[in-house]
Amino acid sequence: MADNNQQREKSPASEETGGHGVFDRFFEITRRGSTIKQEIRGGLVAFVAMAYIVVLNPLILGGSQDVVGGALDFAQLTAVTGLVAGTITILFGVVARLPFGLAAGLGMNSFLAVAVVQEVTWAEAMGLVVINGIIIVVLGATGIRTAIFHAVPHALKIAITVGIGLFIAFIGFVNSGFVTRTPSGPPVQLGQDGSIASLPTVIFLFALILIGVLVSRKVPGAILIGIIVATIAAIIVQAITKLGTVGDPVSPDPKGWNLSAPEIPSQLVAVPDFSLIGAFDLVGSFERIGVLAATMLVFTLVFTNFFDAMGAMTGLARNAGLQTSDGMFPRIRGAFIVEGLGAVAGGGASASSNTVFVDSAAGIAEGARTGLAAIVTGILFLLSMFFAPLIAVIPMEAGAAALVVVGAMMVAEIREIDLSDFRTSLPVFLTMVTMPLTYSIANGIGVGFITWTLIHSMSRRGKDVHWLLWVVSAGFILYFVRGPISAILGA
Repeated sequence: MADNNQQREKSPASEETGGHGVFDRFFEITRRGSTIKQEIRGGLVAFVAMAYIVVLNPLILGGSQDVVGGALDFAQLTAVTGLVAGTITILFGVVARLPFGLAAGLGMNSFLAVAVVQEVTWAEAMGLVVINGIIIVVLGATGIRTAIFHAVPHALKIAITVGIGLFIAFIGFVNSGFVTRTPSGPPVQLGQDGSIASLPTVIFLFALILIGVLVSRKVPGAILIGIIVATIAAIIVQAITKLGTVGDPVSPDPKGWNLSAPEIPSQLVAVPDFSLIGAFDLVGSFERIGVLAATMLVFTLVFTNFFDAMGAMTGLARNAGLQTSDGMFPRIRGAFIVEGLGAVAGGGASASSNTVFVDSAAGIAEGARTGLAAIVTGILFLLSMFFAPLIAVIPMEAGAAALVVVGAMMVAEIREIDLSDFRTSLPVFLTMVTMPLTYSIANGIGVGFITWTLIHSMSRRGKDVHWLLWVVSAGFILYFVRGPISAILGA
């Protein structure tokens, strides 16, 4: 036996893992064609691409008062945002062993801040998030979520990947100021007044071209190098120009930085305050606004959470080369359960529902293939609780460039879809374009499911539509018309 072990050839990846045999086998590092160094680098890049959430989530949640005038503290939100993201991402890495980072979902936290807390208190809103998470966990543990995943046609799964690529690229364009809203005329425009007129957007373009060149030349660590160089350039520009931020509540600078100015802070370390942990009310919303209205809010949260995460996992797994021929990926049930626990933990700590971040694609593009990368990302999120001021130095414009590059990589998957049959091409097209245009993965999936089901059934191909797709499509129809239904029912 010993002689056989000595004669066994080692791959370059296995040599780099050295004596970490059990560690390597647990995460399947060599089997997936990766190395420990590659996983660490990928986890670091994923964190850098996601780090803005540590600053942005408190801004979104802390910027709205609830129905009784209550508000969440910014410093406390910063602490729980890093805590929940770090803990759940590490758990995901250990259980699912996939290179996905989890953090407070932007769609969910915005919905809570803009709509939900106009009807209930923050504690009651977070109670609804906890209920939503429990439902998601049950759906994952019972296999219902996996069954729905099986029912999705292969072409739609690829369309979801492509749509997410377009979506995260659009996020990058918006976050960098390369694309802005217009008060009248077209919904969006190039830069400001149709031209590039701000230095932060120039930094974005510099980072975009730099990362693009480095990726094209297959330079190891291309995305991370690009973000670091762009951050240094941004710090120099800020030191000279002293720009403000677009969203400054006192003195907004329309030609300033999107989120925070890249300046070296006077204080690098901050002690986290965890007072928000457990500050939720599980049943208060049902008493305040009634069972029907509260149930409609939970329905909205579940649908958004369920399909946003399913779409993100589909796209990321495919981007990492981890999908099998039937579109599945390793440990799918465990992945679904842990993602549901992210919603429970997020609501329980008032950090909002934590879900898989499509920004993790930046780490995958850097070579991440296993749960080890997720653990690295999670550890960095935990450290962010203490170094939030330092993380704010990285301008969103630098991370936005990485998202556009990764989006371009994901869109390339469209080559695997046969678009010659219009019964396929129309649902695929609608799936892809609806995601960026409505800023929602779930909306894109819903439109794709409904059109696929209706077109195939009405063109004598109904037998090709899985019965679960009918059920989910009907659910999406209710989801899309939930506003009028609530009005009719007086919810």
